[in-house]
Amino acid sequence: MSRKNTNKIVFNHIKVLDAGAKGVSVAKAPDGKVIFIPNVVPGDVVDVQTFKKRKAYYEGKAVRFHEFSEHRVEPVCQHFGVCGGCKWQNMKYSQQLLYKHNEVRNHLQRIGKIELPEFEDILGSKEQFMYRNKMEFGFSNSRWLTEKEIESTEDLGNRNALGFHIPKMWDKILDITQCHLQQDPSNAIRNEIRDFANENGLEFFDPRNHEGLLRTLMIRTASTGEIMVLVQFFKEDKEKRELLLNFLTERFPEITSLQYVINGKPNDTIYDQNVILYKGRDYILEEMEGLKFSINAKSFYQTNSEQAYELYKITRDFAGLTGNEVVYDLYTGTGTIAQFVSRKAKKVVGVEAVPEAIADAKENAKRNEITNCDFFVGDMKVVFNESFIAQNGKPDVIITDPPRDGMHKDVIEQILKIAPEKVVYVSCNSATQARDLALMDEKYKVTRVRPVDMFPQTHHVENVVLLERR
Repeated sequence: MSRKNTNKIVFNHIKVLDAGAKGVSVAKAPDGKVIFIPNVVPGDVVDVQTFKKRKAYYEGKAVRFHEFSEHRVEPVCQHFGVCGGCKWQNMKYSQQLLYKHNEVRNHLQRIGKIELPEFEDILGSKEQFMYRNKMEFGFSNSRWLTEKEIESTEDLGNRNALGFHIPKMWDKILDITQCHLQQDPSNAIRNEIRDFANENGLEFFDPRNHEGLLRTLMIRTASTGEIMVLVQFFKEDKEKRELLLNFLTERFPEITSLQYVINGKPNDTIYDQNVILYKGRDYILEEMEGLKFSINAKSFYQTNSEQAYELYKITRDFAGLTGNEVVYDLYTGTGTIAQFVSRKAKKVVGVEAVPEAIADAKENAKRNEITNCDFFVGDMKVVFNESFIAQNGKPDVIITDPPRDGMHKDVIEQILKIAPEKVVYVSCNSATQARDLALMDEKYKVTRVRPVDMFPQTHHVENVVLLERR
């Protein structure tokens, strides 16, 4: 049953059926169209008010709950439902794993349309909270207001915020009091920076008018206990900059690396910016099976350190190395997987497009006294050619861990041409992974599949696939 309400449709007593893409749940309207609803759990029975109508679906929000799902739990975070970062925090973890496992299966079956083995059980994360080693926060002089605050006639006072962007709102920042994703002293550092900045008149960024001083804050932690803090300023103001950085130095002497960036360009990405060291060293160290990896401000490193170890062990297991193989690690990043498997390989060749990452990879190999890893920088579809193979040897095993877009078709063609015995495909996007597996199906059979949950409370999931030559 439905009724009109100020040009928006309200559907009554709708049962939520499934968990869908991007963390929203799925229901069916009486007319047969799909309804996408955030902040509900499969099994909930709700009234839904739609705010967007398309040919095949609606988008809406739950305005009344009639029944609560047996799989629902109470979110631990006070910001749940507004922040948008942990969309599944109201769902039992066992159910989160079920839906992630199902998503991988559906993608590989529906998009890949290939023969698949029985899936191995998804590997859940031991820690469901406080697992991230990297968090990024934004400053704003106009924080996100609740509906109650908007309707209030009272003076709202200070509107400064330090926290997360509201989903789909590039200029709106939710002020975060406590985040449950990163170990302390992350919350203390963020909250004390906000308080100190307010007390000392340091201007928070105005994203619409591009004004202010404080722009972003990045905090990285490592399993070794080391901490990196990077403050991004919109403009140089030496007196105020040093005031804040000296405060951090005195208040948090445990910070291993204190750095800053002066960035006056329209976007706040730091990858094309000069990162300046203020205190300590310009990297922190992560450790895994006795191997040490330096992580700088621009480094890519799996953001769940403990689960990254489990992911790499599965990758190594799938590769089935005996010590005699030449292994290629495509999209190697800072060479973590390459060095992790090197003890069981004859030789490992890592390829990555980012020069800074390859510099880190070489430095890490030197630090770890690894002599059977070679690293090369370049665009994968250009570097990964016949002359490169002739120079470095034909691989017996290829490990590939591409970005969300998956592998370029030219890279896939080259893999098919080289035809190694095995390909281990690690992916953070099983949809593009499925597309690539279909392109490889003529020469390769998928023999093992295991999803790995790197990001509890979210819909994101990694997947590891072993392909063996037919």
